[in-house]
Amino acid sequence: MTFADQAIRFNELLHYTGAPLPEGIRIMNPFTDPAVMNLVRIFYHKYYNDNQPRRLILGINPGRFGGGLTGIPFTDPKRLVQVCNIPYEGKVTHEPSSVFIYEMIAAYGGPEAFYKDYYISSPCPLGFTTVDATGKEKNYNYYDSKALLEATQNFMLDSLRQLIAMNVKTDVCFCLGTGKNEQHLNRLNAQHRFFGKIIALEHPRYIMQYKTASKAQYIEKYLQALKSPL
Repeated sequence: MTFADQAIRFNELLHYTGAPLPEGIRIMNPFTDPAVMNLVRIFYHKYYNDNQPRRLILGINPGRFGGGLTGIPFTDPKRLVQVCNIPYEGKVTHEPSSVFIYEMIAAYGGPEAFYKDYYISSPCPLGFTTVDATGKEKNYNYYDSKALLEATQNFMLDSLRQLIAMNVKTDVCFCLGTGKNEQHLNRLNAQHRFFGKIIALEHPRYIMQYKTASKAQYIEKYLQALKSPL
């Protein structure tokens, strides 16, 4: 099987198998939508239709306006159409994290060069949402409550094992998020020895929200880490 075949199968079979979620938290699984799976197939056949090994980059979990709509991590509909040249019919959204990632990808050499070397996923490849007091739906991170972290632990471990069973290099794994995501991945890695080492980079959402003026420096930091991971 090509890397594309493996990635598509991983997404096709994704369904939540963990313990019941805490009250008020909903699972977000875009891969149950045939239109999303069609985008997934086009994307992975375009960029991963070979047997070359990649290294992993692990975010947190999909957001509502990026991977939650396209099925492709850190890829909102605008980037899918404008950068990846993949037709999209549906709600057009703008995700700041996707803006940063694709500016970094352009600096790396473009999608073909970047996706030849890296595969992006998450410790929890399905998303979560909750509703605030005003009735507005919001993204929810897997580590935002101890109860959710405990409920999803086995599901995340199973997902990581499936990712690693693909044609993935395990000498280095990149973690997006230098706070709780890094801490949790390091705990899991200490217990299960998935990767030789984990390198954490500031999360794109943090950069776009708090450090926009320094965005160029963060892109350079990403490039230095990703171009010379050892």
